[in-house]
Amino acid sequence: MDYIRRMNVERFDLNLLRVLDALLTERAVGHAAARLGLSQPAASHALRRLRALLNDPLLVRVGSRMELTPRALGLREPVSEALAAARKLFEGMEFDPATSRRRFVLMAPDIVVSLMAPALTEAVLREAPNVCVEITPWRGPHLITEDFLRKLDAIVTNLGDSFPGFHRSTLYRDTDVLVVRRNHPVGKRLRTVDAFLKARHVAIVGRGSSSDQIDDWLTTLGMRRNSAIVAPSYLQALHIAAETDLVAFVPSRLAELLADRLNLMTVKPPFDPGIDEQFLFYPATAQHDQGSLWFRSLLMKISKPGRPEGSRR
Repeated sequence: MDYIRRMNVERFDLNLLRVLDALLTERAVGHAAARLGLSQPAASHALRRLRALLNDPLLVRVGSRMELTPRALGLREPVSEALAAARKLFEGMEFDPATSRRRFVLMAPDIVVSLMAPALTEAVLREAPNVCVEITPWRGPHLITEDFLRKLDAIVTNLGDSFPGFHRSTLYRDTDVLVVRRNHPVGKRLRTVDAFLKARHVAIVGRGSSSDQIDDWLTTLGMRRNSAIVAPSYLQALHIAAETDLVAFVPSRLAELLADRLNLMTVKPPFDPGIDEQFLFYPATAQHDQGSLWFRSLLMKISKPGRPEGSRR
């Protein structure tokens, strides 16, 4: 019996699945034929094939109407599920943001989330009201597993070559500024190297990192600043600077966004900090995926134009 069942599955024409679904729904050959745009003889021929393959009459006449057999009734749900699964095979080929219920997973550092999440939310609600964007916290490359990477639709980071198997585009360019509370005792004098080195700073070492990139860069210049505290994110560094006399070295776009709200002032550093680039990574396997193309385009669109290019730290 198992051999016969396997043989029947191998002989089953998947085109018959739509016919079977229509017959189970309409309970009439003529109505099923009309639903599928077939002639009635073609639908009758398909029913005969289905009866032979499934070894069941499926539809039987009871008085003046046709009724489903118990076997046919039991097939309604699995046939519907099988058709739904078959349609999913082609979802990547067509993507309509207005009707899609797809979920996109973005990994990004806190600065990018702060700068882009409000505009991203508005754009998604406007263009794709049923789409869900999940923003997962940033983690360093050495903390990322292959299984985790496979779940991501996009990554935003200033690390330019950390994700093999992903394509890269420049999302935006920025530069860094010093940020202190208004009425800071040193304030604008931080523009001088001497005042900068004497001041006490907030270092920023995120998850998966072992040092602040600013400190790494200053080391190449033969300088070392006085870090009083190490914070895990730019946002926390800004809040610390707002309540103390410590100095935060942060991207200018984030400083501009939060300066008034936190009663902060920005100061140009005493040396050229160069260009800080944020890159957009996406899986190479999704290069031609319509949903991925839409999501990447949206991220690029809501990221504002960057600063003029200069020296790179």
